[in-house]
Amino acid sequence: MATNFFENQDRARKKTGLLVFFFAAALIAILATLYALAVFVVGFQGQDPSTGAMRWNLDWWSPELLSQVVLFTLLVVGGGSLFKTAQLRGGGSAVAESLGGRLLHANTVDPTERKLLNVVEEMAIASGTATPPVYLLDGEVGINAFAAGFTPNDAAIGVTRGCAEGLTRDELQGVIAHEFSHILSGDMRLNLRLIGVIHGILIIGILGYWLLRSAAWSGAGHRRSGRDNSGAVLLAVGFALMVIGFLGTFFGNLIKASVSRQREFFADASAVQFTRNPDGIAGALKKIAGLSAGSRMEHPNAPEASHMFFGRALPSLFSTHPPLEERIRRLDPTFGEQFAEPAVEPAAAGAVSGFAAGSLGSAVDQIGATTPAHLDQAVQLIASLPAAITEAAHETWGARAVIYALLAAGDESVRRNQFDWLARYADNGVLDETERLFPMVGRLTATQRLTLVDLVIPALRELSLPQYHAFKDNVGALIAADRKLDVFEWTLQRILLQHLAPAFEPVRPSRVRVRSLERVAPACAVVLSTLAWAGARTRAAAETAFAQGAHELQLSGLRLLEPEQSGLDDLDEALTVLDGLAPLRKGELLHACAVAVAADHEIADREAELVRATADSLGCPMPPLLVGQSLV
Repeated sequence: MATNFFENQDRARKKTGLLVFFFAAALIAILATLYALAVFVVGFQGQDPSTGAMRWNLDWWSPELLSQVVLFTLLVVGGGSLFKTAQLRGGGSAVAESLGGRLLHANTVDPTERKLLNVVEEMAIASGTATPPVYLLDGEVGINAFAAGFTPNDAAIGVTRGCAEGLTRDELQGVIAHEFSHILSGDMRLNLRLIGVIHGILIIGILGYWLLRSAAWSGAGHRRSGRDNSGAVLLAVGFALMVIGFLGTFFGNLIKASVSRQREFFADASAVQFTRNPDGIAGALKKIAGLSAGSRMEHPNAPEASHMFFGRALPSLFSTHPPLEERIRRLDPTFGEQFAEPAVEPAAAGAVSGFAAGSLGSAVDQIGATTPAHLDQAVQLIASLPAAITEAAHETWGARAVIYALLAAGDESVRRNQFDWLARYADNGVLDETERLFPMVGRLTATQRLTLVDLVIPALRELSLPQYHAFKDNVGALIAADRKLDVFEWTLQRILLQHLAPAFEPVRPSRVRVRSLERVAPACAVVLSTLAWAGARTRAAAETAFAQGAHELQLSGLRLLEPEQSGLDDLDEALTVLDGLAPLRKGELLHACAVAVAADHEIADREAELVRATADSLGCPMPPLLVGQSLV
């Protein structure tokens, strides 16, 4: 059964417990320090008139004062964390833009940008994820990159100008593979939570800074007017809060270092597994070591996101990354003291090919574990698409036409009705492009069609909000034109909504709500029944497929539902419920799905599409099937 992906997801979620522990420790330390400060402030009774000495009446135990300090701390720290978390609700794109990233348009012709987008596209297709938006950090000369987002659906890739221009294509591929490991392992969600939590801890110091400034201005005014320096207390409080802010910085860096360092080794190893080319990512790390700017980030918001980067973005007492030399030696044991000089490969270099084919294994076992064979297949799939279709997929007008062409019916009368609808409700020119692409799209294989759906996602994300809603309505109308929903139409619509909605609609990231399959047994029955009927020619075959899948779940009372109780609309509702399953339970369910589909030892295209779309709906990206590969 698939374990790596699901165990990594589960482990990433459990690390939230470690985050809570450190946050609680930081909060207690801040509370204790603030309480001591409050005792001194409340107990200060001015100067003794006869001696000039400061007078204090310190009461170290005051429940009323303690409750006020606790309330103040919770409001400031909690409010700061909630505010920052709300700012990050936009997912990876919000992070990339906060760091000065510029969105690269899918139809760019700039050689450096095109090279970067091609590498990201290949990795996305190989891993079974939609192509994430890519941001270029133009003002950064250091070699660095990051992946950010709550889920693969709202993930974004950020790359510095130094990384895009200073690395060869193989080295850039190693860096992007490293970032895709973070996307697939669940690290990104924890990273965003870290930013929110740490901002709350640091807000005390920010408040102290503003109090110091206010005290300085107040003191200057009093000196000019000849009055006593009444801002002295304010100055002392501001200074004390700044000290507490340093305490927050200490704990913030400790938290980031504690949850980040080991994950970088894992991501490096995953990048080698993805590409079977240790020289790629090792070469990138060597160039960081040999470059004066290294991986340093200059943007003022870089400190709060320092734990997210490929390389060490800032110097710190508690480094968020392992030592660079250690990372390199794990990849290249022969590494010595001589660092490579940065060299720029021509940006228009051709696609990487010739990866060694890995063991096929089963498709479910390889969820989140892309192999060189998948990457090689992705390169070939993209290259096999007609140039006119690929060009259209990279710009907003053509991307919509591609989807409409994929949904155009083979029956001429139905297709005429579909095109009449587009003539009324689609933007000008989109229908003409749809009609031009339709013959070419009709000749594509099932695998090419799904690849094409993944390719158009970045261009569709650039639609305006009204264009998105019109596009969504048009897709629904084209699907409904023949008054039936087939597997490909359901798969296409499911993938589109899954990956486009976060860019246009308020979508809450999925969270674990159910840790037992028993609690969602009815939804499991719907999924297994839908898959059983999809590949069955007889009722007996459907019952056999269902029974084999149900046996894997070890749930009592599961029975095959009738086709009218387990249609694609029912599957939609069931997947919404099952998205709240714990990662390991999702792995068990997908394994059972694969067993049901493979019961007759034949995997039709529609069955493979159903399983992949089901996995994608549960946040478990499944790479495309390789030739000769089994589902389970």
